Amino acid sequence: MQEFIAVIPARYGSSRLPAKPLADIAGRPMVARVWDQACQSAASRVVVATDDERIRDVVAELGAEVLLTSPDHPTGTDRLAEVAARLELADDAVLVNVQGDEPLLPPALINQVAERLMQDEGASVATLAEPITDVETLFNPNVVKVVRAASGRALTFSRAPIPWDREGFREKPALLETDAWLRHIGLYAYRASFLRAYSEWAPAALEQLEQLEQLRALYYGHEIQVALAETAPPAGVDTMEDLERVRRHFVQDPSAT
Repeated sequence: MQEFIAVIPARYGSSRLPAKPLADIAGRPMVARVWDQACQSAASRVVVATDDERIRDVVAELGAEVLLTSPDHPTGTDRLAEVAARLELADDAVLVNVQGDEPLLPPALINQVAERLMQDEGASVATLAEPITDVETLFNPNVVKVVRAASGRALTFSRAPIPWDREGFREKPALLETDAWLRHIGLYAYRASFLRAYSEWAPAALEQLEQLEQLRALYYGHEIQVALAETAPPAGVDTMEDLERVRRHFVQDPSAT
């Protein structure tokens, strides 16, 4: 497999969980746990990109590569664009955005999304999805849905329940025997050339309505390859309840530390 770089954006600010990257998980800050997972992938390089000197100092003590990036980036993709520019990466370089709040992310998924992008030369981005198996998830606006073509490329993303079963949803919604409904998993691989272009585009109306930045790529004519995840990823950390769940995982599985 072609070499790729794993980049971990780590923002200090969080409305629901302030200083989230530095939250302790079994004796190590969360950002270190995410770095541990990324280092177990096939990435040739793992870089933490943060907007805060406190996170930078903690990550530097780990011996990890870290970049102090602008605090003004509106999205994580914009932060990755700065990383690609500062590292002076070639246009065909592949970067995987490893979310800084997913300390249980399987390294195999990092490899899978990178490899999927490398396999589709016409795509600018690759991401993952998994089947939706219950109506509650399908109709949950916090769960992003994706519809893809026969090629695996994304047709669109939405918080709405897409595709809409015109007959089946007329009365009492129920899932049918189909693989049409997919939940988007927010793990991305990008080409460096795409990141440079993305940072110069104005936000798209669809993106702003749905609050889904991947719609900007589709709006400007770029292809997103969507693969079915090899394994289901554990949920990330958004709240204190999530943090406690992850802490329990490390207590129950000492080998994870």
